[in-house]
Amino acid sequence: MASEPPLVLEAVRLTLPSAAGPVEILRGVDLSVAAGETVAVIGPSGSGKSSLVSIAAGLETPSDGKAVLFGVDLASLGEDGRARLRRGRAALVFQSFHLLPNMTAEENVAAPLELDHRPGATAEARAWLDRVGLGGRRTHYPHQLSGGEQQRVALARALAVRPELLFADEPTGNLDAVNGSRVADLLFDLVRETGAALVLVTHDGRLAERADRTVRMKDGRIAGQDEPA
Repeated sequence: MASEPPLVLEAVRLTLPSAAGPVEILRGVDLSVAAGETVAVIGPSGSGKSSLVSIAAGLETPSDGKAVLFGVDLASLGEDGRARLRRGRAALVFQSFHLLPNMTAEENVAAPLELDHRPGATAEARAWLDRVGLGGRRTHYPHQLSGGEQQRVALARALAVRPELLFADEPTGNLDAVNGSRVADLLFDLVRETGAALVLVTHDGRLAERADRTVRMKDGRIAGQDEPA
């Protein structure tokens, strides 16, 4: 029997208020992501890509429709319940890194492991920093690291918990071509190694082509999907 998909969105809508009146951000989005599948979400700015990820990860509540994460309807949970559901099972990587500035690289990677009461958090953090090529920078603080190094720390932090599902919202968006390529290689290599499913928001068509499936968004809707031949 096939395993339950870690993520299912059904007729998801998101309407937000504005000075000019309600704005429809998502207009009935249906999406299912299978275990271990990599899905790229592409589309122009304002098409709803980041809002889709926010709702899928339980960071934002849809105005209508259903978002089911790991078999649980997110609408049935409060903010704390959604955080508990994500812990150890879902992880996020953003364009802006979101590292804790008062923690070293090692402490940033160890933090979610400690929060999930994983044994050997420090040793595991060091091992992951080695895997992303930053073992020699483990005692450095975020302000002492380049943008590419910070994103590699963020990637190590996200994957150290060995999540079932990783959300990555423009993970190479703030990086130059060389660092962006290095982070992209690490992202796909480590996701496939850990078996995590991936939902990747990107403007980079070449990066999207590396996913198992590409979802194209336009005006808050899914305009089409492409799969490798």
